[in-house]
Amino acid sequence: MDLIHSWQIIKRRWWIIAGLLAIVAVTYLALHRRSPQTYSAAMRFVVGIEPEPSSDDYYSYDRYYTWLTAEYLVDDLSEVVKSAAFAQDITAAAGLQVPPGAIQGATSAGKLHRILNVSVSWHDADELSRIANAIVATLTQQGQSYFEQLSSTRTVISTIDPPVVAPVGRSLRQRLDLPLRLILALGAGVA
Repeated sequence: MDLIHSWQIIKRRWWIIAGLLAIVAVTYLALHRRSPQTYSAAMRFVVGIEPEPSSDDYYSYDRYYTWLTAEYLVDDLSEVVKSAAFAQDITAAAGLQVPPGAIQGATSAGKLHRILNVSVSWHDADELSRIANAIVATLTQQGQSYFEQLSSTRTVISTIDPPVVAPVGRSLRQRLDLPLRLILALGAGVA
């Protein structure tokens, strides 16, 4: 009996619910600023060092230390990519007039074994393409310069996946913002 009585009240006062939903929808659409389009570029590199020349005079551990050193290099290189010095080099190589901190904040790096993953998010697709190409050139051509301790050994950094610039879609929060507000308005209107 209570449900029937509640339904009759809702039918009589439907305009409160509809009005509240309309107010929330209109104010959201009028006041909500769309976030600017951002773009992302991701690239992958394999990192290693040239193995020592083998000699029959001693056992070389089947290049175990060459592989182990490569893993340590990727660990260190993932931190170098996040550094201010690397960001300054990328800014200069890309020919952009932006503070290096902007590139440093937009760049992230990850690692898996001897693979370095670098991704960059930026607001302009053309500038991002220049930044990504500068990252590839800097790492592959002068990546060794970040490791002074390797002056006698040659670091090899090769591109596995070249950078691909793609637009970034809206986040889950942005997609659910209006529907959640409408659900709350519906609940408030029914209450």
